Amino acid sequence: MQKTFTEFSTNAVLKLGDEELLEPYKNSKQPELYTFIRTTSSEAQIVVDSIPYTIAPNSILALTVVQYFQFISGKDLIVYQFNREFYCIKDHDQEVSCAGLLFFGNVHIPIIELDDKEHRKLNILHEVFLDEFETKDTIQAEMLRMLMARFIIISTRLLKSKEGFVETVKNTKIDLLREFNMLVESHFKTEHSVSFYADKLFKSPKTLSNTFSKLNTSPLQIIHERIILEAKRLLIYTDKTAKEIAYEVGFEDASHLSRLFKKHTALSPSDFKKQLKTAT
Repeated sequence: MQKTFTEFSTNAVLKLGDEELLEPYKNSKQPELYTFIRTTSSEAQIVVDSIPYTIAPNSILALTVVQYFQFISGKDLIVYQFNREFYCIKDHDQEVSCAGLLFFGNVHIPIIELDDKEHRKLNILHEVFLDEFETKDTIQAEMLRMLMARFIIISTRLLKSKEGFVETVKNTKIDLLREFNMLVESHFKTEHSVSFYADKLFKSPKTLSNTFSKLNTSPLQIIHERIILEAKRLLIYTDKTAKEIAYEVGFEDASHLSRLFKKHTALSPSDFKKQLKTAT
C-alpha cells in the first residue's frame, strides 16, 4: 500500500505506505526524504550508516536525508516520507522542537518504544492521514502538513519523556543542546572550534562545557563525533581517498583528520578502508 501527495507548485512530496516504500533501500543509500518507520505487530531489521538495528514492535524510528539506510526486513510497517519542500524541519523547528533530537541530534538514531495508549493514539492519527489523502480540495496540502507536524510533535514529546537524561535536566539545557547540534550539523565541515559555536549561541565555551557535562557529553566531543561520522560515511559509501575526505570535512592537512579518526576508532582512515574491503 502506497499513497503519494505531490504539490507541483512547490515540488512538495509526502509518501505514506508500508514496507513496500522501503523496497528501494535493499541496498544502502541516502533516502533523500525524511523518513519515519513505525513498527506494529512485529520487529524490523535495518542498517543505518553501516550499523545494524532491530526495531522492536510498536516503535518509531526517524531518519534524516543524510544517513545511509538499508532495509533488511519487516512487515506491517507504517512509513511516512517527505521532502524539505513539503515540511522543512529547520524552518518549523520553533513549532515542533524536533531538530537536534529526532533529527540531526547525534551519531545515534532515536528509536521510541510505544505503550498501548500511545500506539492507539498514533493509529487514530494514521486513519486521519489516510482519510485526508482521499480528500482532494484546496486545503489538502495544509491539512497534510498539519497532520505531519502533529506526528512529529507527538514523537518528539515521547522521545523527551523516555530519554532518561531529560527527566533530570531542565529543558533550557536540552534546548541549548538542540541548538548546538543544529549549528554543528550546518557548520561542522568548516568550523571545528567550540568558540565558533559558543559565539553563535551567545555563550562562553566554558558555559557550554559545564552545561553539556550534565548531559554526559562535551561540545568538542559532539563536533568530533559528527566529523568522524561523516568521514566514515564517505569511506564506506564512496571511493574518495583519505586526503579527499579530509579536505571535504575541513582539514587542509590529511594527517590532522587521521589523528582524530584514530583517536576515536583506533584505526587510521586508510586502515579503516582496508578493513572494510577485507570484511567484504
